[in-house]
Amino acid sequence: MTRVRLLIFNPVLNVLDYRLPDGMATDIGSVVLAPLGPRQVLGIVWETERLPGADVPDARLRPILEVLPVPPFPAPLRRLIEWTADYYCAPMNAVARMALGSMAALRGGGTTTEYRLSGLEPKRLTPQRAAAMDALHGEQASIRELAELASVSEGVLRGMVGAGLLDPVTVDLDRPYPRANPLHAAPDLSADQQAVADRFVSAITAEGFTPFLLDGVTGSGKTECYFEAVAEAIRLGRQVLVLLPEIALTENFLRRFEARFGVPPVLWHSSLKQSERRRAWRAIVSGHAQVVVGARSALFMPFAWLGLIVVDEAHEVSFKQDDGVRYNARDVAVIRARFERIPVILASATPALESLQLAEAGVYEKIDLPARFGGAELPAIEILDLREQPPQRGQWLAPRLIDEMQDRLARGEQSLLFLNRRGYAPLTLCRHCGYRFQCPNCSAWLVEHRLSRRLACHHCGHETPVPGECPECHTPECLVACGPGVERIADEVAQVLPDARIALVTSDTLNSPEKIGTFVAAAEGKAIDVIIGTQLVTKGYHFPELTLVGVVDADMGLEGGDLRAGERTYQQIAQVAGRAGRGEKPGTVLIQTRHPEAAVIAALAAGDRDAFYAAEAEARRDAGAPPFGRWAAIIVSSEDEAEAREAARAIGGARPNLPDVMVLGPAPAPMAQLRGRYRYRLLINARRSAQVQYVIRDWLGGLNFPPGVRVAVDIDPYSFV
Repeated sequence: MTRVRLLIFNPVLNVLDYRLPDGMATDIGSVVLAPLGPRQVLGIVWETERLPGADVPDARLRPILEVLPVPPFPAPLRRLIEWTADYYCAPMNAVARMALGSMAALRGGGTTTEYRLSGLEPKRLTPQRAAAMDALHGEQASIRELAELASVSEGVLRGMVGAGLLDPVTVDLDRPYPRANPLHAAPDLSADQQAVADRFVSAITAEGFTPFLLDGVTGSGKTECYFEAVAEAIRLGRQVLVLLPEIALTENFLRRFEARFGVPPVLWHSSLKQSERRRAWRAIVSGHAQVVVGARSALFMPFAWLGLIVVDEAHEVSFKQDDGVRYNARDVAVIRARFERIPVILASATPALESLQLAEAGVYEKIDLPARFGGAELPAIEILDLREQPPQRGQWLAPRLIDEMQDRLARGEQSLLFLNRRGYAPLTLCRHCGYRFQCPNCSAWLVEHRLSRRLACHHCGHETPVPGECPECHTPECLVACGPGVERIADEVAQVLPDARIALVTSDTLNSPEKIGTFVAAAEGKAIDVIIGTQLVTKGYHFPELTLVGVVDADMGLEGGDLRAGERTYQQIAQVAGRAGRGEKPGTVLIQTRHPEAAVIAALAAGDRDAFYAAEAEARRDAGAPPFGRWAAIIVSSEDEAEAREAARAIGGARPNLPDVMVLGPAPAPMAQLRGRYRYRLLINARRSAQVQYVIRDWLGGLNFPPGVRVAVDIDPYSFV
């Protein structure tokens, strides 16, 4: 009899031993189906010596049911799963789950049936069918996915199938992707770009672990440089993974990729249809997917022949996952490249301080692109002190900024206004009694969205219609919007520039790749005069006619308890400033602030990034903060406030007494209630030499909590709410 140890996908159990039936063969890393009580669970065959297991007699072992027809997980991916679980204090099976496709993908190919509009135009339609037909133009998916897209029941769509309004389409689940051609459209690189590209290509051919930090100003052509490394990997028959921080960047990236290689890459992100995810996963596992572009979850895909990893906009906070397995994809990408023994490129115009310190220490090879491509000049940056140049009463844009926008409109050029706040106003209150609209599930105010006529919580998604009267004092028409969101700025621009064509760019308005593509085409076609947006517009876009950027509220990012607030604010404003003057015409950036003396604002005005990073590094060193110290957070939550408080106190009372570890808290979290759960936090500040993960495991391992209490560990936290 052959014993095998499985990492099983069960939330309570992690590792179990099974026996391999006669005639069944398996390898380390194989994905199998095994019995667990009356149910069947997935598992991965693991090295026995690497996973602790119970000493169960052979006679009590149950047999594996089936070895699924997919290639075994290779050793570098198994080592990555072990490292991620160990470093981020996460269950190993939760990490491994991110590498698996659906059961349908594991079973194999075949066909499925999807549906699309037939083109038939009936004379009479029910309101639900009419709404579905409006929503489903150009869509093809399963009945369930179409129902979600159209916000109707599946029964409505099945009735439309019977009426001939939807046609069935047979889809081959394993149809091959078109092959990228590395010679399709070789770029005309500058001398500096060619030198960078040559260095990347030499690293690809050397086939060894080489971590690069590509530090180039906005518009310097970083993408074109690493595309040459992608081309070399394709020529050598190796797969490439490109990580992007936002799905909003995908559409723009796809167009650039297709222009260079003749075909789009393979996509992997949460918005894909199930059939597309199944097809992509199987192509990745088989090695047929040449270049995969995805969000952070793509990092754990079981590539057959991975040869290069690129992390674009590597400074972005969205690479850090804040629930489930709380990993940072930027850092884990470097670890995967080390295990795979391949190059990894971290590309950014505003690298994270941690990345810059690793480059200074010689861990990363730093490559600079200090000038924009084609002789384009960096924009001139000016500060608008709102204490000296206040907006008119009831407005949020300074007169100078309005004048500059009017000038750009007259010249046929484009302007961009940046405010990282969705909706119309962040707070709505009653002018009669002072009542404030708060989320019932979170410690947050409801944000007014006038376009949808709703009050919404941006943390849990709770929505309610805007009432006609105050729910507290019942006074009609007494509600007041306080503060600006992008919708309010758009209203102001429409008043001062009535002839301007305005585009509102937020996750509310551009919530699909198709809408993003429409926006990009309109902006490039000069069909938009003023773009008003959140962080979605700060990166990745290239609009040659955009010559003015206005930062509406530069001070907003400096508020709150974010320990990286200064760095984030600098990165965000520098990125949005980089949208100006990317073509032949010079650009101007106007930054509205009430604190021009703040270090971040002064550094932006002076264009002195190095001075800002030096000051930020010194402050972090003094505080023992990353990258000079270690941070970890413990988040305790429960639907019962007293239960959460007592559990947090129990953790605080058992804190370790170590010279190189300081524990702060417990204290109520800044977001004391989130999604109906009350929250307390502890922050660990430790020296670099401290083994924080071992300390936390030993500390929490001896404590027991009520079933309703959740205790989460966040290593290297980015969120402090």
